[in-house]
Amino acid sequence: MRRPPPLPRGREDTRDETLPPARVSPIRDIAGADAAIAAPSEPGAAQEPEGAQPTSTRDVWRAARARRKALRAEIRRFTQRSRRRRILWLSVVGAVLLLVGGSAAAAYSPLFAVQKITVLGASTLDPAAVEAALAGQIGTPLALVDSSAVKAALVAFPMIETYALEAKPPHDLTVRIVERTPVGVIASDAGYTLVDAAGVVLSTTSEQPAGQPLLDIAGGTSSRAFESAGLVVRSLPADVRAALTGVRATTADDVTLTLSSGLTVVWGSAEDSVRKGITLAAALTANPAAHSIDVTSPDVAVIG
Repeated sequence: MRRPPPLPRGREDTRDETLPPARVSPIRDIAGADAAIAAPSEPGAAQEPEGAQPTSTRDVWRAARARRKALRAEIRRFTQRSRRRRILWLSVVGAVLLLVGGSAAAAYSPLFAVQKITVLGASTLDPAAVEAALAGQIGTPLALVDSSAVKAALVAFPMIETYALEAKPPHDLTVRIVERTPVGVIASDAGYTLVDAAGVVLSTTSEQPAGQPLLDIAGGTSSRAFESAGLVVRSLPADVRAALTGVRATTADDVTLTLSSGLTVVWGSAEDSVRKGITLAAALTANPAAHSIDVTSPDVAVIG
């Protein structure tokens, strides 16, 4: 077989045969000793110093813990004012609750138990008898005094119109009473019944009590005549009230009084009783021998 002729050489492939041949560097084995020349590292890549130990899991954990600790410290520093303010408010609220709770506990404890009962305002009644009736409250804390039990004990004294309890720590209980004012007695088969202006029965005796006038009222204690007579008696001057022996009334407008001297005073209704009392006192001073005085009109007294 014949060998084909070589291709013709183009103009671009012609070269100066006078130039020496180019040197070709021999190919080195990169797997040999020349592999020590490493490829250039990427920009910014961290280069581990010669002889450094590799990073362990424990080192990573320690670094994370230190970071968390630093973060907590920063949080505490930035929230310091709010924490102080919250602590202050909690302290104030706690102090108030402690004070209220301590006061309530002390008030309901035996430290403030009743040891002494004092009755004030009694003139007709015996204070010792009232105190004895309330002896059941001895030993009870002042805040736990049973008002219902006190009321039940005082009901046994008809002379008591109103009362008020006053706690005086640590151990005193004061009972202020207002006694009913008797206006006279009503005679009946049972004896003489002492009543006040409201018709409340205060006592019943076989003999007429001294200083109490005899009441002769039409319609009894529930009538308008009795109501008017009671108001008149309570409005009398003290000297006239002391000399009063009888009260008579058939209606609310014809109240008549009888004094120990035998003088008859025509009073009329309970209206303007204060002015009528002043007019009566002046008429008695000017006419000591009068048999009757009419003060139905408070401006002019009619002497008889």
